[in-house]
Amino acid sequence: MNIEKEIQLKINKTNIIEKKIKIIAVSKNFPIDQILPLINYGHVDFGENRVQEAINKWTDIKNKYNKIKLHMIGKLQSNKVKYVVPLFDYIHTLDNLNLAEKISQEQIKRKKYLKIFIQINIGRENQKSGILPEYLDTFYKHCINDFGLNIVGLMCLPPNDNNSKKYFLEIFELSKKLKLQKLSMGMSGDYLEAIEANSTHLRIGSKIFGDRN
Repeated sequence: MNIEKEIQLKINKTNIIEKKIKIIAVSKNFPIDQILPLINYGHVDFGENRVQEAINKWTDIKNKYNKIKLHMIGKLQSNKVKYVVPLFDYIHTLDNLNLAEKISQEQIKRKKYLKIFIQINIGRENQKSGILPEYLDTFYKHCINDFGLNIVGLMCLPPNDNNSKKYFLEIFELSKKLKLQKLSMGMSGDYLEAIEANSTHLRIGSKIFGDRN
């Protein structure tokens, strides 16, 4: 993929040593026949926004290709958790305690434990989900101590004001305080800025698959 070369060039230019970045190919709205060439190429990380679409597309494919890792990157309702835990490997959008409790209960029931990112509303936008930065420490402790979740990092959707890097760096500072190693930041329009701010997981759709219908 050409995008891999772009990322490597950015890593080299910013002198980031041993940077391991996962490219999550955001495959929402694309049929599986358009995704299969990427699977056959050897790509393993894919992102979906809608639970039902993911079930229809990925249930059989994941059984056939057992190395595939599926990332839930859309808003997750607590009543859909029972479908997400069996199929997905990561949740990027944990944004409230009720959802944390539901995930915990389902994981125990299924004996399957996902890697989870806490979504931060870094721009304090009313229309977006996420934990406000000042509540992150308390929320994180509840997730770990009360629900036993495997919180691996933080995620954000920065405001669309052409200043993504500023917000990415703020998320990076928050992650350092909690000693979290992973950051889900950067999409097709700003992934190079996200790399400069130490992102580890890039959620890229149109740059890989082209424009959606």
